[in-house]
Amino acid sequence: MWAAMNKTLLGVLMLLQLGGCASVRTLDAAKPGAPIVYSGTRLDWYALQGGCCAPERFGAQAPSYPGLDLPASALLDTLLLPLSVLTVIGIGFQASGGI
Repeated sequence: MWAAMNKTLLGVLMLLQLGGCASVRTLDAAKPGAPIVYSGTRLDWYALQGGCCAPERFGAQAPSYPGLDLPASALLDTLLLPLSVLTVIGIGFQASGGI
């Protein structure tokens, strides 16, 4: 019983984290000139260092708790690294989903 409750709690916390995840915010912002590779991790680190102007630099507001968001952003940015690198070097790709 406790294991099921722990899994449910973990799932809810993960869903709540996605809404504030710096990686999701920066990739959704599409600001010209903003960092692309490890953008969420860089935004979290910028906020932890006391950066003043995250929306101007990254195109997204920093999460309320960047210290909590940093590990999740680092993981997501690492998973998305191949796509980020392709974008930076200018290789376009068309992706579509659905069945």
